[in-house]
Amino acid sequence: MARMVQCAKLKKELPGLKYPPLKGELGKRIFETVSEDAWKMWLKHSTMVINEYRLNPSEPEGQRVLREQMQKFFFESGAEPPPEYVPAKRHH
Repeated sequence: MARMVQCAKLKKELPGLKYPPLKGELGKRIFETVSEDAWKMWLKHSTMVINEYRLNPSEPEGQRVLREQMQKFFFESGAEPPPEYVPAKRHH
């Protein structure tokens, strides 16, 4: 049976992650309070953040910005797209 968490992002009880996604305090907090569904949402959002900010996730500065954005995405209301972000138009 899945481990349930009260998801900080989606504000309801949902299945949690199987293991902490990161080392350290932020990884522990995400493991305890973020659902699998919210983590999947973050993975999509993080791709946009990496592309728009032109981050290199292997560099310390890229990792710092990603952690900052992750904190905002899950635990604050400030996970806005970068100022220059223009959503792709969808074709019907």
